[in-house]
This record gives sequence, C-alpha cells and structure tokens, in this order.
Amino acid sequence: MGMSIATFDKLIYLETLKASGIPDDQARAHAHALDEALRDAVATKADIFAIRSDMELLKRDLTIRLGTMLAASVAIVATVVKLLSH
Repeated sequence: MGMSIATFDKLIYLETLKASGIPDDQARAHAHALDEALRDAVATKADIFAIRSDMELLKRDLTIRLGTMLAASVAIVATVVKLLSH
C-alpha cells in the first residue's frame, strides 16, 4: 500500500505570500504560524509506530483477561452443576 505524505514548504509559501503583496514581516509570521500548526497536527511514522505498539499491548492484555474470565466462568458453572447434581 503506497503512502502519500503531505509536505509543507515554508519558503515557497513565504515567497507566494510576498508575491501576492503581503509585507515581508507578515508573510514570515504567517509562514511560521502555519509551519508550527502543521508540525503539531501531523502524525509522524514514529507516532504511528508507538500507537501500533500500544494497541498490540492492549490486545494482548484484553486476550489474557478474556481468557481468565472464560476459565473462571467455566469453573463456576462446573461447580454449580456439581453442587446441584447431589
């Protein structure tokens, strides 16, 4: 599965703003603000790997808990059946 990555070129954005008549200081402020916002909003490969690792641990823990509850339920039913059969 191919993965497309959205990139932001701060310099191209800055030059585009300046070319459209935005003063240099304002264009720099806009470019910096957008660059910072995108850095915080976009997940990196490391972020995704960390989430996958966390999900695998949760999956393992839930499997163990479910197995324990199933074994306990079977033991309770077997005990009840044994008590009621006497």
